[in-house]
Amino acid sequence: MTDPHTAITDLVEEGEQLDRLVAGLDEPGWRRSTPAPGWMVAHQIAHLTSVFRMAATAAAEPTRFEAMRAGLSGDFDADVAASMAPLLDEPPAALLARWRAARDEAATALAAVPAGRTVPWLVRPLPPSILACAGLMETFGHGQDIADALDARLERTDRIMHVAGFATLVREFGYHARGLTPPETAFRYELRTPSGARWDVGPEDAGNRVSGPAEDFCLLVTRRRHRADLALTATGTEADRFLDVAQAYRGPAGPGRTPGQFRSRSQDRAGSA
Repeated sequence: MTDPHTAITDLVEEGEQLDRLVAGLDEPGWRRSTPAPGWMVAHQIAHLTSVFRMAATAAAEPTRFEAMRAGLSGDFDADVAASMAPLLDEPPAALLARWRAARDEAATALAAVPAGRTVPWLVRPLPPSILACAGLMETFGHGQDIADALDARLERTDRIMHVAGFATLVREFGYHARGLTPPETAFRYELRTPSGARWDVGPEDAGNRVSGPAEDFCLLVTRRRHRADLALTATGTEADRFLDVAQAYRGPAGPGRTPGQFRSRSQDRAGSA
């Protein structure tokens, strides 16, 4: 796992980068379709706003958060849609302002949690740094959808290693989403960070390994690219199956992306060489 002390700071910086991408959009830009079926750019920002609002409430007002959680229907898609609906009625400038406020409130509330305390969350309490990593995962995935819709490229820095680390902690999510039993065997992850450093996690003698660029790994676990378009290598039967089911979020897997839907990551790297 990456340094938990930087997770909240990196969450702020990742949000600021995405903010720069959408801040200048006109109304048609906010209505542009993204690769997520039925979601426009506005949906992506509305969803992030609702997630950050929940995180802020969980950290600052845990009793209120528990009441909110108790009021959820249990239908994942319906609960997501309900959380976004009031925000989608807002004009773009108001939605942008609400997203900015939610980001600020979440970062402030998470940073204020006393050392050693956990924060209530949807399934189990989490340390604030891990909840910040979950926020980074959400920002990475939905930010990628927005970048794809706008034909833009977000700068990927070593901040994304929080996303990679979070994905290794929640490896079971992808299996559970498909009604599968997660393997008990340990995995080894050998990734190359955007800065070119090595990031190795897991037993050195593990028979199941995933290796390749960290950005590709993050695109895989957020289901923003199909494994066929990524430069990831699996060693071992379970690691190979993992590349088919990987997801770093709870709930339905969704349709994901299809092979060749976007330029492959190897094409992107060749084009920038």
